[in-house]
Amino acid sequence: MRKVTFGGANSFDNYFARKDDAVDWLIWTDDVAPIMAEFWKSIDTIVMGRRTYEVALRMGAGGGAYPGMKNYVFSRTMKQSPKKKVKNLEFISEDAAEFVRKLKAEEGKDICVMGGGLLAKSLFEANLIDEIGFNIHPVLLGSGIPAFHEMDHQIDLELLECKTLKGGCVMVTYRVKPPGEKQKKKLTARSAKRSKNAKNGRKAKSVKTPTKRKVRKG
Repeated sequence: MRKVTFGGANSFDNYFARKDDAVDWLIWTDDVAPIMAEFWKSIDTIVMGRRTYEVALRMGAGGGAYPGMKNYVFSRTMKQSPKKKVKNLEFISEDAAEFVRKLKAEEGKDICVMGGGLLAKSLFEANLIDEIGFNIHPVLLGSGIPAFHEMDHQIDLELLECKTLKGGCVMVTYRVKPPGEKQKKKLTARSAKRSKNAKNGRKAKSVKTPTKRKVRKG
């Protein structure tokens, strides 16, 4: 099963960009380059929402598509112009969660959710995101494009890596725990404890208490 990852560079108060999509606050350091190079090797598919696509398009990123990747844009209204068609870009009007679920079952490298806090929200709620990674910047923007939106249930995480970068940034990677994993561990622990107690009880019963012999007085 392919892994779906979500993340990016964010402010300490969890914004991807300013309200006007500006990212002038980002800190570019040479220690980030090898990390990103390894990440790009691990994926071959990018999914994004309409707004993220429009930002990429304005930045001139291959007609809104990332080169060497399969790019999917989720939008019920946008369609690619036949005159400016990009071969590795496809617009998807169907439900994002169902489409990504099918992608996960296909052969290939991992899948990256690019930007799109609202897209990530729908995928989190469908329990489709497996890992999140953020380059947390030492800045409070106060407002902007949020990385996370309100969700319909709690998401538990397991820390995989925490690395300090230049400029005061911190790179964190978390595994998303499947729903019910915490409860399952509790039940397993309780079951093991009951089994141990029962075993100790059987051992106690099998040990006979020695009886004292009566000594006859002569």
